[in-house]
Amino acid sequence: MLKFSCEKALLQLAVNTASRTVATKSSIPGLEGLLLEGTEVLTLSGYNMQTGIRTRLEADIREQGRIVLNSRLFGDIIRKMPDDVIVFSADEKYMVTLTCGETRFEILGLSADDYPEMPEVESEYALTLQQGTLKAMINQTSFAVSTNENRPIHTGSLFEVEMGGVTVVSVDGFRLALRHEKLEKLEGGAFRFVCPGSALNEVEKICEDSEEPITVSLGKRHLLFETGSTELICRKLEGEFLDYKNAIPRNNPIRLLVDTKTMLSSLDRVSVVISEKLKSPVRCIMDKNIINFSAKTGNGEAEDVCVVEGDGQGLEIGFNNRYLMDALRFAPADQVIMELNTGISPCVLTPVDGGDNFLYMVLPVRLKA
Repeated sequence: MLKFSCEKALLQLAVNTASRTVATKSSIPGLEGLLLEGTEVLTLSGYNMQTGIRTRLEADIREQGRIVLNSRLFGDIIRKMPDDVIVFSADEKYMVTLTCGETRFEILGLSADDYPEMPEVESEYALTLQQGTLKAMINQTSFAVSTNENRPIHTGSLFEVEMGGVTVVSVDGFRLALRHEKLEKLEGGAFRFVCPGSALNEVEKICEDSEEPITVSLGKRHLLFETGSTELICRKLEGEFLDYKNAIPRNNPIRLLVDTKTMLSSLDRVSVVISEKLKSPVRCIMDKNIINFSAKTGNGEAEDVCVVEGDGQGLEIGFNNRYLMDALRFAPADQVIMELNTGISPCVLTPVDGGDNFLYMVLPVRLKA
């Protein structure tokens, strides 16, 4: 039926990877399991009908076959096994015996015949970049993905791939996060797609901080992310994504040079009086070379001064503390340019050198007089 032996560490890594897209509860029993397939290599798959992960590993396969095992139980067993070679054997009645050194487990599996097929992605367009680069781009934009199901298209990030490079944009109605990276070469033409935020969180986890490549392929309905031994397949989101180029205000008269860590510390201090129950915007008064931050709730009042470079022209503006802090925290630079116009127009954070590799926008909150 299926018999193989393999190093515990390799099997545990593969189980951890594939089980991240296993359905926690499903009317199809197989979906709560991992699909193990032994041919020339051993393949483990997890699939929740939205996102699927398939990962391959080296194993000594004695009998080819396929079986579905409860993901949580199988994962727990492998994790608790001693660090040695695990011997796996399944019979025709789906009874699985796992041995490792003196340790032995028997568990019952399921037939793989009822396990839904993961979609095949006929690639129309593809993009290849370094895993470390894609991981950073997702990390620095995914916090601004919307959780509001009323606009499903914004529960994902927009990828725009052109000759000049790749741009990732996330937006949730209160803020926008944009990252751009130049591309060495682009095979085929320009293309764009929206990938669900939930799938991108998993893509971020299968990427390593390395220069190893990851290929992103766009099919008619699905997306495929491929690294060396692992692939992730998900449905792409359909709909009209925000026309972000026109949403970002340009030519803002007020430009301040800000140290991100310094401003984060200031905002963190005045945020002490703000809580989930007692919300309040942070009031910012922009003066010459300083910003006065203050917040007032039922908990008390807080004030702090942040030193900047530039003239804020006395502008008074309010922000949701968390949204402004997120933008500063995820901006990949120690210093940013903060662009402002009026008390009701967005604040834009861009690179000091005028480059286009990131842009964060935060909408202001109306202040009570």
